[in-house]
Amino acid sequence: MSASTNSLSSHSPQSWQSVFINANIATMNDGAKSYGAMENAALAVSDGKIAWIGAMQDLVELNLADFPKLSVIDVSGQWLLPGLVDCHTHIVYGGHRANEFELRLQGASYEEVAKAGGGIVSTVKATRAASEEQLFNSALPRLNALQSEGVTTIEIKSGYGLDTETELKMLTVAKRLGEQPGIEVRKTFLGAHALPVEYADNADGYIDLVCNEMLPAVAADNLADAVDVFCEGIGFDIKQTERVFQAAKQHKIAIKVHAEQLSDLGGTALAAKYQALSSDHLEYLSEESIKAMQQADMAAVLLPGAFYFLRETKLPPIDRLREHGVAIALATDANPGSSPIHSIQLMLNMACTLFRLTPTEAIAGVTCHGAKALGLADNVGSLEVGKQADIAVFNVEQVAQLCYQYGVNPLASVYKAGVKIV
Repeated sequence: MSASTNSLSSHSPQSWQSVFINANIATMNDGAKSYGAMENAALAVSDGKIAWIGAMQDLVELNLADFPKLSVIDVSGQWLLPGLVDCHTHIVYGGHRANEFELRLQGASYEEVAKAGGGIVSTVKATRAASEEQLFNSALPRLNALQSEGVTTIEIKSGYGLDTETELKMLTVAKRLGEQPGIEVRKTFLGAHALPVEYADNADGYIDLVCNEMLPAVAADNLADAVDVFCEGIGFDIKQTERVFQAAKQHKIAIKVHAEQLSDLGGTALAAKYQALSSDHLEYLSEESIKAMQQADMAAVLLPGAFYFLRETKLPPIDRLREHGVAIALATDANPGSSPIHSIQLMLNMACTLFRLTPTEAIAGVTCHGAKALGLADNVGSLEVGKQADIAVFNVEQVAQLCYQYGVNPLASVYKAGVKIV
């Protein structure tokens, strides 16, 4: 029986609002070691929290009909999982990049696309021009697509404004999206995503703007749960990255980093010194940096959608991450340029087929380890007594089916803090 199971004697059903019966439960309470599976089980909810988990036989002593206010949900052998977590997305932006996708497939180089006004410059231009309402209305279907596959917690980054006004606008939209039913949004300020055209030859000057104007404004309005930096040759160097980390610490905001995607600049090791929540992408991650991640208890966020869409060939160092016990999270990286994908279930399949993760590791990546990457592991990401009752119910016979098959959505229902959403 699960370590999170408590005896009925200490938890009166009179305090329960609902109970799931005849369930199979993947608690995900032991990381990627197993699903923490309990078959023929039950789970009770009280005040939006998980109040009890146990075997169905433990309910035999009760006559649930004696509790008329109790909602009894018979899932008839379906699998209960924690609400899924998409811990790295960029779903708030203006415009699209389908035109440059087509140009690249016709043979145009990245440089040629950029010179034609494509790349991040085009997204920044469209995002600056869009109103808050336009950004909200374009992002909402992307959010809905992820929710329809069982996502109950999501991170949304800024980074397509690259000026103070637009960065604040993006984060305000992310905040509004978090007010939609059934979703918790963690907002990440990614002002140090790329250089805007007005600072094309002045990266240090732009970092001044990020640290001295943007970040204070973001903090003053409480618009960010974390600060991120793209530490890369086409982004920002180690010194510039550290300046942003220092500013984030001054404002007592958590740190994340885009690092080691295209080269090894040491961004992950630097982030570890600042006790970052996660480092994301990581194809060129060194063993030294992996050890630093382990010591700092950071999560490694892998993004198979970007790997696939950019047709990358260098795999992240999965075996080394395993050897050093670093928690491996997965996310869609949903964005207009390198991963225009809004399916967490597709990420499960890609993580297994492209990165050779086991299904257990992949499911952990979008539950307990995804929550860890957002600093939320104490509240979501696993089904344990005392945690929030974020529950995704899937009509599958085995949990591995969520990774094995793609294109037929097996989601049956979703509960956020015990309230049915889907």
